[in-house]
This record gives sequence, C-alpha cells and structure tokens, in this order.
Amino acid sequence: MSQSNQTNSESQSQNNQGKKNNSIIYWVIILVLLAGCLYLFMSKNKMAQDNDIASKMQKTQIDSVNTVRDSLQKQFDALSVQIDMMKTQSAHQDSLLAGDKEAMQKLKGQIAKILAKKNASDAELKDAREMIASLSDQSKKYEARIAELEKENAALTGKVQVVTKERDSTVSKNIALHKIGSVLHASNLRLDPIHIKNNGKEKETTKARKVDVLRIKFDIDENRIAESGTKQLYLRLIAPDGRIMGNPTNGSGMMNLNDGGKLGYSVVKDIALTQAQVVKDVTIDWHQEGDYQKGDYQIEIYNEGFKVGNGKVSLK
Repeated sequence: MSQSNQTNSESQSQNNQGKKNNSIIYWVIILVLLAGCLYLFMSKNKMAQDNDIASKMQKTQIDSVNTVRDSLQKQFDALSVQIDMMKTQSAHQDSLLAGDKEAMQKLKGQIAKILAKKNASDAELKDAREMIASLSDQSKKYEARIAELEKENAALTGKVQVVTKERDSTVSKNIALHKIGSVLHASNLRLDPIHIKNNGKEKETTKARKVDVLRIKFDIDENRIAESGTKQLYLRLIAPDGRIMGNPTNGSGMMNLNDGGKLGYSVVKDIALTQAQVVKDVTIDWHQEGDYQKGDYQIEIYNEGFKVGNGKVSLK
C-alpha cells in the first residue's frame, strides 16, 4: 500500500515537473515572439525614419536646385531686358555692335536652354552661372561701344551744325549779294522842263511860270545778274520847299525800303528789262495842277528798296 502511494506521488511529481517545464517553454516562446515583434517594429520604425530623412534630404536638395535655378533665371531675365533695351536704343549700324549682338543672342539661347530644364544638374547650373557672367561682361562692352558711338555721333553732329551754319551764312550772303547785284542802276538822268505852245509844239524852258510838263529821262545800265522781265522803278519828285510832289492820277503812294522803312514816292514806272542789255531813254512826264515854284527840283529813283539814281533841275 505504501509502495503504491509512493509510486503515485512520484508520478504526480513528474507531471507537475512536466507542466512546469512546458510553462517555461511557452514563456520562452512568447518572449522570443515578443522580442521578434519588437525587433520588427523597431526595424520598421527605423526604416520609416531613414526614408523620411532621405525624403527630406531629397526635397531639400530639390528646393536648393530650384532656388539656384530661380535666382539664375531672375539674373538672366534682368540681363536680357537690359540688352534688349540697348539694342532698341542703338540706331548705329556698326560692325562691332553687330558681332556683339550676334554673340550675345547665341549665349542667351544656351542659357535659356539650361534654365528650361526642371531637372538641371549642378554642373549644368554652374555652366549657366558662368555663361550669365560672360553675358553680363559682353553687355557692358556693348553698352560702352554704344556710348562711344553716341559721343562720336554728337561730335559729328556738332561739326555738321557748324558746317551747316557756315553754309547757310554763305548762302544768305550770296542771296544778299545776288539781290544787291540784281538791283538796277540809273544813269544819264535828265530833267527837262517843257513848255507846250498853243500849236502843240514843245520847247524847253527854265522859267517856272512857263513849265507845263517836267520830263524825266534816264537810262538803265547793263545788268548781268538781274533776270529778264518787267521791273518797277519808283520816282520821288521833291519840290524846292522839300515837299514830295504827289498826284493820285500818277499813282503816288508809299514804297518799302531795303532797311525795312517806308518812303513816299511820286510815280511808279514799269520797264521791260533784258538781261545784260541797256535800256535807253526811259521817259516819264510829270504833270501837275498849278504853276511850278522857282528853285531846285530833286529827282530820286529807287529799285528793290535801294536808291539807284538822282538828279536835279533849277527853275527861275
């Protein structure tokens, strides 16, 4: 009986020991599983962090590239506007300017091609930066050449103005000389007091009370400058008392002088002039109402505002 109890006790003890061993195994498995899960979780978390860091670094790099490209684009745009303005303002046809313009246009095309790339590399952006610097230098030389040409043009314009002024002055002088040279000249001036008899015959007289007509006669000298055509001569008859003799019937009036003044005249006479030929015996008869005064009568002849002849006659 006691042996049987002992056997049962050992069997029970073995069962308890087996259960204890199984529990340890279970716990070990659970710990291993937990450790594995923890490892996987930590690994996954680290991977996510690494990916996040890599993503941020990539974004930062992209942003940096975009910032550089945007900065270069702004520099390029400003420089292009400046160059275009210089091209518009410059009206010079200069071989150096043409060559510079072509070179800058080519360089602008290369820069624009790089900046148009969204995924431009650092090396390409570096090339773009160097080309923009080169384009800036070329634009400064282009501007300096324009300034030089403007200075030369201003100097040339000044010389042209001086030459033009001298030419205009010479032309004005020539016109003035031509005008003066074309003025007619009267010579061989005679004043003949005429008495008309009852039978109609004429006789010269020096007695004032017998004068019926004061006949004015003169020649127009040869003139090689005045053009052929009808010319006007203005005559002033001045009485012994200094009065300008006038007669509305003879068309007395006022004439313009060369110096801008005005002067009264007694009669105007039209003559037919042939260039370089003398006009002989131009004749004008002056009639007046009433008797002539005793004393000296003056005659003055004007053409183109200049006095061209004068004479006198004395009546007793």
